[in-house]
Amino acid sequence: MNILEIKEKLPHAYPFLMVDRISEDEKGVYGLKNVTINEPFFQGHFPGNPIMPGVLIIEAMAQTAGLISFKEEKGGKTLLLGIDKTRFKKQVIPGDAIKMYPKVLWKRECYASVEVKVEVEGQLVAKAQLLVAVLQEENK
Repeated sequence: MNILEIKEKLPHAYPFLMVDRISEDEKGVYGLKNVTINEPFFQGHFPGNPIMPGVLIIEAMAQTAGLISFKEEKGGKTLLLGIDKTRFKKQVIPGDAIKMYPKVLWKRECYASVEVKVEVEGQLVAKAQLLVAVLQEENK
């Protein structure tokens, strides 16, 4: 799934669209975010020591979880409803390409529980269990 297809599925726009591509490798399907020094959050987090904020890593995880869990859904908005069992193991810095590997634990109707592991160059940097939903928009 390329960026144009992702933009059709998610309600997010720059600078809060945190997934550049959905792809697959030997470990499975993953969301990719290329982290560059041009990201607006690096201006203040932190000057002289740029680190991607953990909350934005979670946002990237949630977007990936929603895209994978509801890839067959037409329309609607994917939302993050809950965050559990979150751990950060390593900092994400400019130049990193983060791969977010989602594993759907369960899915019922418009809800899904998804475990997401984030890696940079094969090393675990974060993981969390997320509750995501896709809500269909009412026809007006």
